[in-house]
Amino acid sequence: MRSFASDNNSGVHPLVMEAIANANKAHALGYGSDQWTIEAIRKFKEVFTPDCEPFFVFNGTGSNIIALQLITRPFNSILCAESGHIFVDECGAPVKSTGCQIFPIATKDGKLTPELISHRLHGFNDPHHSQPGAIYLSQCTELGTIYTVDELKAITALAHQYGLYVHMDGARLANAAAALNVSLKAITVDCGIDVLSFGGTKNGLMMGESVVVFNPELAENAKYFRKQSAQLASKMRYISAQFSAYFYDELWLTNATHANEMARLLYTELKKYPEIHFTQKVESNALFLTMPRKMIDKLLEKWFFYFWNEEACEVRLVTSFDTTKEDVLAFLEEVENCYKN
Repeated sequence: MRSFASDNNSGVHPLVMEAIANANKAHALGYGSDQWTIEAIRKFKEVFTPDCEPFFVFNGTGSNIIALQLITRPFNSILCAESGHIFVDECGAPVKSTGCQIFPIATKDGKLTPELISHRLHGFNDPHHSQPGAIYLSQCTELGTIYTVDELKAITALAHQYGLYVHMDGARLANAAAALNVSLKAITVDCGIDVLSFGGTKNGLMMGESVVVFNPELAENAKYFRKQSAQLASKMRYISAQFSAYFYDELWLTNATHANEMARLLYTELKKYPEIHFTQKVESNALFLTMPRKMIDKLLEKWFFYFWNEEACEVRLVTSFDTTKEDVLAFLEEVENCYKN
């Protein structure tokens, strides 16, 4: 079944599958002492910065809670957009693991700004209030929008001015870099991000993410937090080998660029219909739009996608690295049939 429900529904890129198979040919040392993990770490340092420390984990929630544990204490608060993944979609895992309060901030497009953040920067040194300790950003955001380099620098400058750390959830970081036509380093290290959750599952990997620590003062205890968070893989080579393939010849960029292009094709054609209205800018591989309920119900008979706001007839369409032009044209044909009938 083909769908526009989520890039989590996509398959595994053949080169990534090949890398997993190659790592499976013999015995290897466990817990990250294998040659594939050593090579993957080298790749991370090459792509981001020689000073970074990557820690491979099983999944996105695990990477987020480890990153947030590194930069907070239980008396801290974590600031994020109200649509932020850690606030909406992780079943309270960050709160349980850190002991911190999460303060959601209302946004129109999923993006925080220094002005929005400033309203939450109070209560310092007051033992009656949670102490602001961290800012959580998603790049891309849950609404498919993208922070520019200048926007990121403005947020990290404010955060560091007040002694806060910045954690970036980069589950779709590749899509953001592809859309902005910049390197992964340019929208992380160069912008002052302290710790990154770097994802690949949504862009061609089978499983696995990485917590990438850029701030050297945070790296010392990361291995302990990973173990306590049940995210230390004994056969780590099957996770790390994927990242070596992901970085080789910029496979991450090829995959993300294609997903973004398929989303742009959908947008270009769908915006021609007067009853379809886009609720967010289409900047990456996610589209948010409203359409008549009858059309939605008819499309759902053949295509799977999610409501974002069912009351408003708002849906989300997501393209993937393996979305084909034929997929897009077939979906558009069904849209056209809805209008004709």
